Amino acid sequence: MASPSRGEVLTLFRSLLKTARQFPDYNIREYTKRRTIDAFQQNKDLSDPSKVAAAFSEGRSQLEVAKRQAIVYSLYAPKVKSVMELN
Repeated sequence: MASPSRGEVLTLFRSLLKTARQFPDYNIREYTKRRTIDAFQQNKDLSDPSKVAAAFSEGRSQLEVAKRQAIVYSLYAPKVKSVMELN
């Protein structure tokens, strides 16, 4: 498996953050965003191409899961906003 380019990794990072914004619930949205940032920071020092490729593959699979969950959650999300979202 070839190691992904820097651009591909950044695209994955942006896609995960964009998907996180699609969650209607504040808590899940912030958890997904925090989890994405933490995972990328944890893996930023990987240098072995096979480990980089494995982490990238895991990130892509997590992106697909997050997309599906955002759709499902939007169907059943409560209509009441969180206290954190009130102005």
